[in-house]
Amino acid sequence: MQVVKNIFISLFLVWFAFLLFMPKQELYYALEAELLKQGVEINEKQIEEGIFSLSVKEADIYVKGIHIASVDEMQFFTLLFYSSLNIEVLKMDDSLKSFVPLEISKTVLMHSVLSPFEAFVTTMGSFGLAEGIVNLKKRTLRIDLINVKEIKTFRSELKKDEKGWYYETSF
Repeated sequence: MQVVKNIFISLFLVWFAFLLFMPKQELYYALEAELLKQGVEINEKQIEEGIFSLSVKEADIYVKGIHIASVDEMQFFTLLFYSSLNIEVLKMDDSLKSFVPLEISKTVLMHSVLSPFEAFVTTMGSFGLAEGIVNLKKRTLRIDLINVKEIKTFRSELKKDEKGWYYETSF
């Protein structure tokens, strides 16, 4: 019994040390470099590193040199087998108002090793509450609007089925 206990304690300590000493900022900068190859640039004002998380504050997002959004805070959280991205106050550029809502107050993106090819999205904004799934294997995104409030400006991008309004795309 002592051997099993020591193995579990050792595994826990290795896992915790890996998370503690993981180069979170360097991984973020590597992500930025990969996004830059796709024409997406993120300019942040402040980065704070925690034991399990990395916070990026006051970020501006540019696509091919054009400013498209501002984010108050993004927080990356990982336990290796579970990861999440929390985005607080995403403000889109006015030129995109016919395609997307101008302000999204909170978005949560979650991924777990229990479903390795899916990531789950929950978002809230002036349009109401929406939940969705990103299928990484099929490369699709579907977001279902749960509590529809204000969708007049981007209704042309939505489709309707028996469950209600939804947005679907592939990437």
